[in-house]
Amino acid sequence: MRLKLSFPHAFEQWLNKIVKRPSLAVTVLIVWLVVIGWVAYGWNLGRVGLIDETEPLFAEASRQMLITGDWITPYFNGETRFDKPALIYWLQAIAYAVIGVNEWAVRLPSALAAMGVMALVFSTVYWSLTKKDELKPVSSLTRPYLAAAVAAAVTALNPEMIIWGRTGVSDMLLTGCIASALLCFFRGYAEEGTGDRGQGTERRDKIPNNQSPFPNKWYLACYALIAGAILTKGPVGIVLPGLIIGAFLLYVGQLWAVVREMRLLLGLVIIFCLSVPWYLLVTWRNGWNYINSFFGYHNIERFTDVVNGHSAPWYFYFLIVLLLFAPYSVYLPLAMIRLKFWQRSHWRTQERSQQLGLFAFIWFITIFSFFTAAVTKLPSYVLPLMPAAAILVALLWSDFFSQPQPNTSKTAITYPISFLQVSSWINVVFLSVLSVALFHLSYLLGKDPAAPNFNQMLQNSGLPEIGGWIWLLFAVIVAVLILRRQWQAIIGVNLLGFAAFLMIMMMPALLLVDQERQLPLRDLSAAVVQFQKPQEEIIMVGFKKPSVVFYSRKPIKFIKLRKEGIEYIQNVANQTNHPASMLLLTEKRNFFKMDLQPDNYQNLAIKGAYQLTRINFKKMKSQKLDIS
Repeated sequence: MRLKLSFPHAFEQWLNKIVKRPSLAVTVLIVWLVVIGWVAYGWNLGRVGLIDETEPLFAEASRQMLITGDWITPYFNGETRFDKPALIYWLQAIAYAVIGVNEWAVRLPSALAAMGVMALVFSTVYWSLTKKDELKPVSSLTRPYLAAAVAAAVTALNPEMIIWGRTGVSDMLLTGCIASALLCFFRGYAEEGTGDRGQGTERRDKIPNNQSPFPNKWYLACYALIAGAILTKGPVGIVLPGLIIGAFLLYVGQLWAVVREMRLLLGLVIIFCLSVPWYLLVTWRNGWNYINSFFGYHNIERFTDVVNGHSAPWYFYFLIVLLLFAPYSVYLPLAMIRLKFWQRSHWRTQERSQQLGLFAFIWFITIFSFFTAAVTKLPSYVLPLMPAAAILVALLWSDFFSQPQPNTSKTAITYPISFLQVSSWINVVFLSVLSVALFHLSYLLGKDPAAPNFNQMLQNSGLPEIGGWIWLLFAVIVAVLILRRQWQAIIGVNLLGFAAFLMIMMMPALLLVDQERQLPLRDLSAAVVQFQKPQEEIIMVGFKKPSVVFYSRKPIKFIKLRKEGIEYIQNVANQTNHPASMLLLTEKRNFFKMDLQPDNYQNLAIKGAYQLTRINFKKMKSQKLDIS
């Protein structure tokens, strides 16, 4: 089917002038990647305090690793922490050594991993489309550049990638390793197959002429990155890439040929030589405690049972992808239909370099299905499929970055234009609904005991209204583009809208959240350092905020229930050689429910929703506390 296409002539001329000057083109592309990466992951990265509960656990374990010199066993608050393998702790500890112990260093590995994926997505899409244009020349020199730039921007500028790219936990590092490994595999696979193409018949597999005992550099990089993924989150680091690569090769009928050219046995040796030594050392030092905790609880049980209450219905990840890959998620069904992935015979006759779309589709579907089948569900689990989604969307729009063929004003697409019209109008509806939700955000947000005044602060700031007007404006612009049939500009409008939303609304709102929710905890940590006497124990009762351990640099005993906290205080008071005092951290609303006698405690500081109190055991004597 053919579609009338219009493209701003001046912009097209400007792009053509750039791409005809290679040095200028490279400079512009580098600037583009740096700007996008900085806006998404660098800007204000260290200005927001650590976010409880998970981020401070990683941050403090890495700090302990640096100061103790124990690079094998992670510790938090004096106890072993076997939730994740060592790579994220090593990288954060190295960042501490280079730039100091601060929020920047905690999040730097995640930010760099996200930027690395973004750059590799750009490189892969550009290379694939360049090869396509070599096989079937088109009149547009700018298509590979534009499509690759869109792929990089969509990879970077979506909520899921930004959330985890700005958080100092292992999820983005895992995504960086897995996504980069998969992209390196595809480059290695495609370059091995250059020139190996059947003409209208099924391709014949050829054993590469290269008699080297080693695979090509891309396959080697793939193996190293899989080892990094194993050192980041364990077996899932090899299971997911293995499933994706295996499913793809089976579908295109290249499994055994590629197994030979990859030197798979050598690759497995490389993977295990890089990843297994740490597992052996940590098991040797900690024995079955590590095996049961990491492999049993944090891997097998997370897949087969609900862990920490993280259950969700089967359609959970449909909602996650819709909302956290917004606003581009509405185009994913069309991007998949465009591929005609069900036409296996077609894909088996394609040049390897032109199978990127199919590879991204199988990548997306495999991860989505794998974690949908898992019983424990968290939004971050599908983070590794986001680069694949970005590639699919970019390839969809690459059709519109070609100039019309000579002597015609139309360009060919492989699906009914009505599909694109429906997807685009859904885009308008989605942005409009998002706009309405932002206008009513203060009513939609629940009450957070840790930030009781946040809703009012947010409403007074006017940020939700600003965000609502941003998305309403861009919804109108997309509608106008649909009516004028200027399809190629729609993706750019969505990217621009998201960038404006991020800079004008999301970032200031995040700073407000930090001011109301996390700043009191940092102030509380400073008060702990100020008031703690030598050998004085610190307990936190009724809530758990590990950030206080990180910022105070003090060990803290966490007691979940108020009743258990009262019992613990009474037991200490009844000891023959009890300490003179103890520091108690509680929420203000729960402190008086503990029924401590006024003579037995001294209020030291109140910070936001939290209270620091000294319990004086010398005055308490042996009174019995009410624990009803």
